[in-house]
Amino acid sequence: MADEQKELQALSDDYQNLQTELQSTVQARQKLGAQEEENKGVQKEFTKLADDAGIYKLVGPVLLKQDNVEATMAVDGRLDYITKEMSAIVRYLRVSAVSAKYCQKTGRRPDCRNSEAK
Repeated sequence: MADEQKELQALSDDYQNLQTELQSTVQARQKLGAQEEENKGVQKEFTKLADDAGIYKLVGPVLLKQDNVEATMAVDGRLDYITKEMSAIVRYLRVSAVSAKYCQKTGRRPDCRNSEAK
């Protein structure tokens, strides 16, 4: 009886840890999504600018003039980074879901290294 109680407690603890990890991952994905939308908006505005238009960057309380090419490359670089990070998070979430389903079906703890649950 005590062994079964310990195993159930361990499973419960693992489940809570997975839920916390999942919540953190989803929040990171949402944050990246918001950053992506913001950068796409900036990128869209850049396409509307004339070639000789000035682009300024807010650094603390000061606006600094930026080269158009440099500013465009910075936004493109951020979008590339965000896209890669979002892809990695989506892959992680998919793998986690498959692993959790497998472990649930087999009756093993979420790390799948333990023997069958009693």
